[in-house]
Amino acid sequence: MTALADPPAAPASPAVSPARRGPGRRRRSGAGRTLKAGPLAYAVLILAVLVSAFPFYWTIVAASRSNADLAKVPPSLVPGPHLIRNFEAVLEEADIGKALLNSLIVSGSITVGTVLCCTLAGFAFAKLRFRGRGALLAVTVGTMMIPPQLGVIPLFMLIAELGWVNQLQSVILPGLVSAFGVFFMRQYLVQSLPDELIEAARVDGASTARIFWSIVVPIARPGMAVLGLLTFMAAWNDFFWPIVALSSQEPTVQVALRQLGGGYVHDQSVIMAGTLLGTLPVLLVFGLLGRQIVGGIMQGAVKG
Repeated sequence: MTALADPPAAPASPAVSPARRGPGRRRRSGAGRTLKAGPLAYAVLILAVLVSAFPFYWTIVAASRSNADLAKVPPSLVPGPHLIRNFEAVLEEADIGKALLNSLIVSGSITVGTVLCCTLAGFAFAKLRFRGRGALLAVTVGTMMIPPQLGVIPLFMLIAELGWVNQLQSVILPGLVSAFGVFFMRQYLVQSLPDELIEAARVDGASTARIFWSIVVPIARPGMAVLGLLTFMAAWNDFFWPIVALSSQEPTVQVALRQLGGGYVHDQSVIMAGTLLGTLPVLLVFGLLGRQIVGGIMQGAVKG
C-alpha cells in the first residue's frame, strides 16, 4: 500500500505591523493607559486650591481673633482663641438661630420647587410637541433680560394686598420658578434624553407622568443636582428681597448679619463669626449634592 503523504502545512500568517493595524485596534490597545500629571500640573492645582480656599480660611482666622488682633499690621494668619466668645456675641446681638431656621425653610422650599417645576417645564419644552412651544420658550428666556429690580414695587404691592408682608411665603413663592432653571433643564434634557426611550415607553403604554418619574428624573438627576445647588446658594445669599419683604422679627441669615458688629467701631471679628455660621449650611449642601454632580459627570464621561 502506498503511504499517505502528510497534508501541506498552512502558510504562516504575515505579522501585522502596528502601523497597518486599524484605528479601532490602536484605540483598544491604549484604552487602559492612565495619563500621569507632571510637576507643573500639580503646582497649578495646588495654587488653585490655595487661592480658592484662602477666603474661607481667613474667615475662620478672623472669627477666632479679637478686633484688636485684626487691626495689627501684618495681621496674624493663625486661628486664635476667641472663636467661642465671638459665637456667643453673635447669639447675643442677633437672633441667628431663628435666622438660620428661616433661611433653611426659605432656601429649601425654593430649591425643591425650582428643581421640580423647572425639570417639568424643561421636559415639556425639550421633548413634548404642542402648539406655541417656541414662542413660550422665547418669552421665558426673554424674561431673563428684565432686571429684577423693576418688579420689586409691583411684587411688594401684590404681597401687601395678599397680607403676606413679614411672612416667609412672601419670599418663597416668587422664587419657585426661574427662567434660567427652565432653560438649563431644557438644554440638559435635549442632549441627555434620547427620543427612543420616550417612544419605547409610549409603546409600552406609559403615560406622560409615568415617563417623567421613571425615565426623565433618573436621567436628569445630575442636572437637577447642579440646578439645586445653584438655586440654594442664590436663595441663601439673597439680601435685597428679604430685607424688603421681611422685618427684623422674621429675618433670614443675610438680614440678621447686618445687625452684627454695631457701634462706633464695627467689630469685624463678630461679623466674621456670624458669616462663618451662615456659611456652614451652604458647605453642607455642597457636600451632599457634590457627589451627585461628580457622579453625573463621570457617568457621562464613561458613556461617551
